[in-house]
Amino acid sequence: MTAVLTPAPPRRTGSPGHRAESESWIRRRGSALAVTALLAATAALYLWDLTSSGYANSFYAAAAQAGSQSWKAWFFGSLDTSNFITVDKPPASLWVMGLSGRIFGFSSASLLVPQALMGVGSVALVYAAVTRVTNSGAGLIAGAVLAATPAAALMFRFDNPDALLVLLMTAAGYFVVRAIETETGRRAAMWITLTGVALGFAFLTKMLQGLMVLPAFGLAYLVAGHARLRFRLLHLAGGVAAVVAAAGWWVLAVWLWPADSRPYIGGSTDNSVMDLVLGYNGLGRIFGNTGGGGGGMADGSAGSSFGGSTGLDRLFGSEMGIEISWLIPAALVALVFGLLARGRAPRTDRVRASLIAWGGWFLVTGLIFSYMSGTIHPYYTVALAPAIAGMIGTGGYALWQKRGSILGRFGLAFMMVAAGAWGWVLLHRNTEWMPALKWVLLAGTVLGAALLALGDGNRVRKLAVTGVLLGSLAGIGGSASYAIATAATAHSGSIPTAGPSGAVTDTGMGGGGGRAPGGDMAGGQAPGGDMAGGQAPGGDMGGNEGGTSSELTTLLAEAGTTWSAATNGSQSAATYELAADTAVMAIGGWSSDPTPTLDQFISYVENGQVHYYIAGGGGGGGRGGDSTSGAIEQWVAANFTPITVGGTTVYDLSGYTG
Repeated sequence: MTAVLTPAPPRRTGSPGHRAESESWIRRRGSALAVTALLAATAALYLWDLTSSGYANSFYAAAAQAGSQSWKAWFFGSLDTSNFITVDKPPASLWVMGLSGRIFGFSSASLLVPQALMGVGSVALVYAAVTRVTNSGAGLIAGAVLAATPAAALMFRFDNPDALLVLLMTAAGYFVVRAIETETGRRAAMWITLTGVALGFAFLTKMLQGLMVLPAFGLAYLVAGHARLRFRLLHLAGGVAAVVAAAGWWVLAVWLWPADSRPYIGGSTDNSVMDLVLGYNGLGRIFGNTGGGGGGMADGSAGSSFGGSTGLDRLFGSEMGIEISWLIPAALVALVFGLLARGRAPRTDRVRASLIAWGGWFLVTGLIFSYMSGTIHPYYTVALAPAIAGMIGTGGYALWQKRGSILGRFGLAFMMVAAGAWGWVLLHRNTEWMPALKWVLLAGTVLGAALLALGDGNRVRKLAVTGVLLGSLAGIGGSASYAIATAATAHSGSIPTAGPSGAVTDTGMGGGGGRAPGGDMAGGQAPGGDMAGGQAPGGDMGGNEGGTSSELTTLLAEAGTTWSAATNGSQSAATYELAADTAVMAIGGWSSDPTPTLDQFISYVENGQVHYYIAGGGGGGGRGGDSTSGAIEQWVAANFTPITVGGTTVYDLSGYTG
């Protein structure tokens, strides 16, 4: 009893154990505050004045609007509520935006806020993945690199599928890291299965692009997983099965669904998902028109809005360069020197395994982007941003651990100088925008590298710490400046660009050309004279209800038929749908799809399902000659009298009896 009541002697606050515990608590508290600040800054960058972009890409906005009103349209990713045709991608990203519109009411905010939050989530996942194998400082650097990438600032404020694609691939990367560090076989298998699920839904976001990280993730786990080799192989087989299950259920559902009671699969030539996988969104992207549909320029020689000429220098060219390449030289240095620094580590070394995962992600995806001859837009490169961030954070940590050696110090110094020098080149391309910034940042990286090279682990250590901080801030400064400029600019259309005004030219490595296939302006001029995705008929941006004249909007809203109107191309149909909140039939879809045939269209008209035909229109490109839009336009002109509504030629199709 006495022993219980007798107070314990006070702990000596000056003891080494207490000091270590206090320092650990302070470090944990500081790390938590730092990551909170990083995520808050990311949220501010991606959310600030977000609705200034209106509906951004009206093509996907119209599909999200349809999904917010019709569950069938939501499931298939239909462009309109009457389910005539889908968009040219699988529907996962539209599921998120459609649900947001259904819950909060469809608006610019309900459309774009989920995209911005995906960006914050991606930064958090990169931080978590890098921190688990390094420390909080390296994780913060990696998260900041991703947040400050211009391509990320562009796409996390836009309604294209790329935002969800990056989030899912980054989540898969985090799951792989967890699998590699897990010693228990069953738990490792669980993490690999989760990796497969994430990539399966990445497939349902942008098809084969979501699977380009598979080789790197599989190799990293095969090399460094704790389980025996045969069990690692079994785990990977389970992961592949998870990919098939997570992606295949929707593909199977579409295949089993009667074709006459679902929308046409946009982008396909035969109304099937598999044709879309292997053609328009698969081999057609890699090999161009020779790969089967929707491929763009067969020789990969389109202008900057289509990625520039093929080759290793493509990622450093005009538009791709300013969207993604700022820190690629530094990331490659971090990868090579980081692997050298871990040369004698055990097979299961987590740092080396992470470098294999991040580096493999970058190399495989980067090489495909560099040499694919089909349609590629610069903003696709946002898929490289998490890999670059992971390489810099993990590789930088590996070198910092070796800072007492020449390899560690000079490897870090080389990273800084590479970032500063290439940042200078990119900033120099736009000589009228903040001309002094490139010199300030270059000087900062050179000075940081010099301080780091002079200080080692035992001598003048503060110089090394100061050099790392200065070099890191200056190295990321160019990318961050363009990310801020991107976020400060409203974006619309189907091919958004990053950076300040005057940043994009067709000169420099990988540049060339200036017009997209078919003679359209590379910046997004759609067939028929409408700005692709942004400039609606009548001259306003597609992100507001003023995209069409008030007379035409009223006419469509009061049509009272299954489709208020039909017009050529998804882009024009989307603009009318957003303006009038009504279903519009997109003849030929986005890529001159062979639907509807002339006979099918006549049947729709005879059954009173289409009230008006709007002349002109367009949106896409693609197979051209396979489209029936020309035959339909000629039939309408031969059988109906045109009228002008708000400056637009319209045909009233009601009352047709044949």
